[in-house]
Amino acid sequence: MLKKKNSLPQGLNIIIVGCGKVGSTLIEQLCQEGHDITIIDKNPQTIQTLTNMYDVMGIVGNGASYSVQKDAGIENTDLIIAVTDSDELNLLCCTVARRVGNCAAIARVRNPEYNKEIGYLRDKLGLAMIINPEYEVSREAARILYLPSALEVNSFAHGQAELIKFKIPEGNLLDGMTIANLSKMINTKVLICAIERNGEVYIPSGDFTMVAGDVASFVSSRKLTKQFLGNIGFKTNKVKSTMIIGGGKAAYYLAKRLLHMGISVKIIEVDKARCEELSILLPQAIIINGDGTDKDLLREEGIEYVESFVPLTGIDEENILLTLHARQVSKAKVITKINRINFKDVISSLDLGSVVYPKYITSEAIIAYVRAKKDSMNSNIETLYHMFDHRVEAIEFRVDEKSAVTDIPFKDLKLKKNLLVSFINRNGDIIIPNGLDCIRLGDTVMIVTTHTGFHDIQDILAD
Repeated sequence: MLKKKNSLPQGLNIIIVGCGKVGSTLIEQLCQEGHDITIIDKNPQTIQTLTNMYDVMGIVGNGASYSVQKDAGIENTDLIIAVTDSDELNLLCCTVARRVGNCAAIARVRNPEYNKEIGYLRDKLGLAMIINPEYEVSREAARILYLPSALEVNSFAHGQAELIKFKIPEGNLLDGMTIANLSKMINTKVLICAIERNGEVYIPSGDFTMVAGDVASFVSSRKLTKQFLGNIGFKTNKVKSTMIIGGGKAAYYLAKRLLHMGISVKIIEVDKARCEELSILLPQAIIINGDGTDKDLLREEGIEYVESFVPLTGIDEENILLTLHARQVSKAKVITKINRINFKDVISSLDLGSVVYPKYITSEAIIAYVRAKKDSMNSNIETLYHMFDHRVEAIEFRVDEKSAVTDIPFKDLKLKKNLLVSFINRNGDIIIPNGLDCIRLGDTVMIVTTHTGFHDIQDILAD
């Protein structure tokens, strides 16, 4: 066992079982937020590396073992997160922890057979959350293909509101326009809440002037998203066809969603046995047995004419090269899945279209839960997204109690700088607020800010 350094007193005691890509991301982000972390993994080298990098205690062993959990301090743990490569081991870790300690439990479960039973498993095993990265990737990718002019589409307020990222092209209506003039010119109720320009991120005020090349994010009610994009000159039709490279779990989940949306799907998979499985699971899809990195095969299968292209191989480099190839030979909307982020600066300089990071999708759902658990006196975090390489946070709070921010018009509240209250969800109505609006009990409220670590709606107030 490796000695633990002093941790911040206000954090939760958290055990993380499994230190792969998702586990390592969680360790990094939860350490930054001041939690007391113990990690368990069977690989001694992995434990050694991570305990040298972060202020964590490491234990080598089987995370489902009662004695190992006891050594990790399960009796005094607030939360256990099991993210090993085995669904069954993750569920067993959480089950043992729930019997031994009085802690919340989160399991990563990826098998499609279990996915149909997630609600049942969560309730019967008493878990706080079951997270499925491939399923979440498919949901994000499907939202983007439904609105292909967007780089990212994030959902809030149980799907009633959307946060859309897009790039302003040369000659667009927004090029040279201020935020204030946009509000006057276009009747649709939207709010431009963050803009990236030359590597800098801004939370814009009314006098901010947008220019071509800016990457902007706006929030609106879901029913008005397409109307706004149409008003500023973007195509808003969903794609009609998709080519997916790789036939793993994420490809299965995505194909199923797209077929349900009426989008035709072609999957190219190198493993013959997996092709046979997919042809049974997805009878409406076209399944091709072949090497998806073969340029001749891609041409034969119509890469030049397909409306969207999604490489979902298990190798980041392949996904990136396939995307760059598709960019050269077609006008397809492309989505690139990337698991590792060691070369983020290089990746961001490439024209990869929409990029999805499975481990970030997983870690953000868990961190939202952790923040809500840590401080839920006046509000709970419903949804959390990191934007622009984690430099901006979009957080949706549920307001359960009266506080210093309720029932006071925004014009009378002293809010932190670099922060926007983006929308209020009141009984399903999405309100883009002005100075006369106020937060009421029962609302959910979404804020966008360059500050990090907000736990409570009152964090929006200036000190």
